Amino acid sequence: MWGSNARETHPIFFHHVLKAVRNGAKLYVIDPRRTSTADWAHGWLSLEVGSDVSLANGVAHVILKEQLQHEQFIERATEGFDEFKAVIDRYDLARVSADTHVDGELIAQMARDYAKADRAMICWTLGITEHHNAVDNVLALINLSLLTGHVGRWGSGLNPLRGQNNVQGGGDMGALPHKLVGFQDVEDDEIRGRFEKAWGCKIPAKNGWHLTEMFEAMHRGDLTALFVLGENPAQSEADSTHALKCLEGLEHLIVQDIVMTKTAEMAHVVLPASASWCESEGTVTNSERRVQRVRRALKPPGKARDDIEILCDLAHRLGFDMQTGTPEGLWNELRTLSPMHAGMSYARLEALGGIQWPCPDEKSAGSPFLHGRLWENPVRGMKASFNAAEQVGPVDKLDADFPLRLTTGRRLESFNTGVQSGAFAWPQKRGETLDLSPDDAKKLKVADGERVRIVSRRGTVEAPVRFDDDLKPGLAFMTFHFPDDVDTNLLTIDATDPRSGTAEFKAAAIRVERIRQ
Repeated sequence: MWGSNARETHPIFFHHVLKAVRNGAKLYVIDPRRTSTADWAHGWLSLEVGSDVSLANGVAHVILKEQLQHEQFIERATEGFDEFKAVIDRYDLARVSADTHVDGELIAQMARDYAKADRAMICWTLGITEHHNAVDNVLALINLSLLTGHVGRWGSGLNPLRGQNNVQGGGDMGALPHKLVGFQDVEDDEIRGRFEKAWGCKIPAKNGWHLTEMFEAMHRGDLTALFVLGENPAQSEADSTHALKCLEGLEHLIVQDIVMTKTAEMAHVVLPASASWCESEGTVTNSERRVQRVRRALKPPGKARDDIEILCDLAHRLGFDMQTGTPEGLWNELRTLSPMHAGMSYARLEALGGIQWPCPDEKSAGSPFLHGRLWENPVRGMKASFNAAEQVGPVDKLDADFPLRLTTGRRLESFNTGVQSGAFAWPQKRGETLDLSPDDAKKLKVADGERVRIVSRRGTVEAPVRFDDDLKPGLAFMTFHFPDDVDTNLLTIDATDPRSGTAEFKAAAIRVERIRQ
């Protein structure tokens, strides 16, 4: 579990992890905090925030030094190994321990257990991806799977745990600026031509903007109208002050949602939508790529309407008549354009209880795991590439004025910006706090429960202190569940990964000031 507090953020999934542990699996948790997930681990690697690449390279160094790599798999199924090894040779345990502050023997033990395991998996979440070098972090983990052959086999692989319901389905359906449905490249002329023929329209030949680029375009004045579906960027974006200015500067803002979010309150037009899990027909795709049917159990209340109905009506008013404007009609159109969904009729999804893509035809039962082709000899299709990554620390540097590292995350009982969970009572629920180690609190001369001022290079908030024995000195923790009371994202930095566009929510530099009574 790398950068994942699955016990609190993916609790249903974590029950399966616990079953595996009880059946003899070894669990290692890589996280700066000793989370409730780490409490179940055989080993907890408390790395410094932002040192993930160094740690992954150190694990690879041990595997290569002790000759635990899968030579046959590397030779047959991969490319770029020599360039990768040249980088890894520089990440000995002495260097990696200095970078990460993790004991070298613990790193070596994890490397041995991972490499020698018959089956092994790496799971990660936002602790890896919410950094300015998010893509490098993920590539460093992929390198480990290629090095050991822990990919393309039952029970072995890489598992990016999805943060919200149907995130996987959104990507599958082309909700990405550089992909059409089925993860097909927008800039591929042949692929784009098939969609243009089917849809009877021209598609821009260049990739679109991801979220961060959209905010940059708002700031420049190049993006003046925004359509927001099921998001709350007024409270979920890093550096909230800047995000709000961008949203306020729009000429036209449309929000389609099931609740009146802070973003919806700013909108020129609000379109009340349905709750897709109980008020809509269609499909969702879960974290294991299983496409499942969703059925309407209730009619949307009041003036709320199904998302598909709203979008089809908008298309009609813009001069395009969606002839396939029913959920099943749209799905069948999708099947003609996305090869990996071609064999998934509604009838088969119903009969099989869901199907995992790719499912290329109606004879296929789907794919319980990916990348099995890498074990064919010769390999069918492209070989898998090693991508050497170098360690680069957080953008927001610590210094005398901002000596504490703030990292952010979620709690078990709350969800995202709180618009869906904030109104519910729960015995363990509490408001926002600044979690500090007792050692830091003693140095700052602040008491448990005392309200303090938290300052970053971008903003200031106030919150009560909460002592947390599971935090090491120098590390602070907050959530973003209560932005109406404490807008944590006033503190976070909008430094972003240039390839993924993900902001560095996990690594802000702060100081804590006592509030004079």
